[in-house]
Amino acid sequence: MKTMLKIMKMPKYKIPKDKINIFEGIIQKYEALNAPSLGSECDDEFCKAMNKHLTREQRFQLYETQGACNGAGADKERKNFAIEYAHLALDERIELFAKTFGRWKPILNNDNTLTLTFKCSHGYYKRAMEGKYTTPPPNVEGYFERCAGGRLYELQKALGIKLKIKSVDVSSLKENVKNPVVFTFEIVD
Repeated sequence: MKTMLKIMKMPKYKIPKDKINIFEGIIQKYEALNAPSLGSECDDEFCKAMNKHLTREQRFQLYETQGACNGAGADKERKNFAIEYAHLALDERIELFAKTFGRWKPILNNDNTLTLTFKCSHGYYKRAMEGKYTTPPPNVEGYFERCAGGRLYELQKALGIKLKIKSVDVSSLKENVKNPVVFTFEIVD
């Protein structure tokens, strides 16, 4: 979360100093404990504070810059894919993306957005499959906002387009904690 704090301090995000102090306090608290195993606790507290003290738009902007799973090992392949298929129409690139990377397939909508129904095999879903969640945890929306930033990152790299997070719909988790969530990304010209 140190990287997120550094990003928050940038003037373009317009986060007031009194709010920055809250996040600095969280980092300092866990640094003082000097326990590596507390990293996820720090992340959880930091994300809860983001939900409490920042607007949804501010969180989306921050997660667009630093979402979960950014740069998680496949950047070279994604960049090569984007270069190799740059000549194709976006819908064709999306189809190839799904086949090439063997992952989820975003849907290209008529309103210049991409919709992605997403369920990963780790993190939240791994715990849900293990039975650790019977109802969504309190910070589930913040968790998936951060996850949306990671999916945005992957899609931008592989498809060669600029995206913004438009919405994160976790309502399906209320019916069943194992249901996928829905991310909607706006395509930015």
